[in-house]
Amino acid sequence: MPLLQLVGSESCKLTMYNPSVSGGNAGSRLFLYEVQGLRQNAETDKANNPIRKSGSVFITVPYPRMNQEMQRITRMGGKIVSIRPIETVGAMSNATPTVTEVPPSQPETTAKPMTQATPKAKTADVPVNLYKPNAPFVGKVISNEPLVDEGGLGIVQHITFDLSEGDLHYVEGQSIGIIPAGTDANGKPHKLRLYSIASTRHGDHMDGKTVSLCVRQLEYKHPETNETVYGVCSTYLCHIEPSADVKITGPVGKEMLLPDDPEATIIMLATGTGIAPFRAYLWRMFKEEEKKANPNYQFKGLAWLIFGVPYTPNILYKEELEQIQAQYPNNFRLTYAISREQQNPEGGRMYIQHRVAEHAPELWQLMQKPNTHTYMCGLKGMEDGIDEALSAEASKHGVDWVEFRKQMKKDHRWHVETY
Repeated sequence: MPLLQLVGSESCKLTMYNPSVSGGNAGSRLFLYEVQGLRQNAETDKANNPIRKSGSVFITVPYPRMNQEMQRITRMGGKIVSIRPIETVGAMSNATPTVTEVPPSQPETTAKPMTQATPKAKTADVPVNLYKPNAPFVGKVISNEPLVDEGGLGIVQHITFDLSEGDLHYVEGQSIGIIPAGTDANGKPHKLRLYSIASTRHGDHMDGKTVSLCVRQLEYKHPETNETVYGVCSTYLCHIEPSADVKITGPVGKEMLLPDDPEATIIMLATGTGIAPFRAYLWRMFKEEEKKANPNYQFKGLAWLIFGVPYTPNILYKEELEQIQAQYPNNFRLTYAISREQQNPEGGRMYIQHRVAEHAPELWQLMQKPNTHTYMCGLKGMEDGIDEALSAEASKHGVDWVEFRKQMKKDHRWHVETY
């Protein structure tokens, strides 16, 4: 007998859920109920989670318990406003439902049920490879400004290029290629390097005629000679002068695109220059709203940036970030992990994975929502620690993190760009 499934839509119609056409083993599937209006009384779920009087709660339910959980919710005066399959997680058919509430910092909308967000930005209109290495766009440098304050580590520059003489356009989350001037040791032109774009499609000047990058000068010791080696392209860019011509290719990339949903929750995990695409997101969400540059996209959701740097002077775009936080406290949350100034609970350096572990319960709650997107950008080494922190939290709810993450990836809600 098929179960009733509530499909999130404007009319909130109940349709029949048929496990035979849902794919996979229905008995091991999990479903996410969004419930409103549960009344406070002696009955709670078996995890002893409190039930609040208003707002939404999200309950993870194994398939075999769906009818039982519907009856329990009805007895408590609740209304199921959406049901969504989330993942096959093995032998979970006898699992206890888990209740998670929207955290207080998340703006709530109780006037209408939350519907499933479009999982990713529409890619049909996303420009790709407008300019290729054999025919690059030549743009001029408008400005080259330092981002690391005195006492910080290394050189990081914010570089803006003029695009007015061509047709190079892009969207937030994409990258462009830079071909350094000169030739390599073999006398051949240098190969291009890709950099995440740090500006919105409208550019820093809001006129659609510029693109900006956040570039760190690569510097390391040669493993055999112990000589200091500097990155070819990063050194070229970090020391380039305004008015210089630069060969640009692209844009490329669809992995890091923002969803169209202006009420989405956007979790951003960044280290160092991995802040670049997130600066573009934040400008689109908040700066463009101030200047009315984008009336078709008015962000009303929650954006949360967890940013890892070695020292306070290395907090790139610090003034911008903290200004947005002060101006939009209900929509933007900012958390730093300053490794060489802060200590983790074990007394060691505070890295981004420690901040993720510290806030794991809240991050996990947010990830249960179908319109929450998580983005990770920065050094490749950050992935394992973040996975470990979130895996520990998922296990508390009887969920396999790897499988849950795979489903988020499948739903286009888990986005990673590391290097």
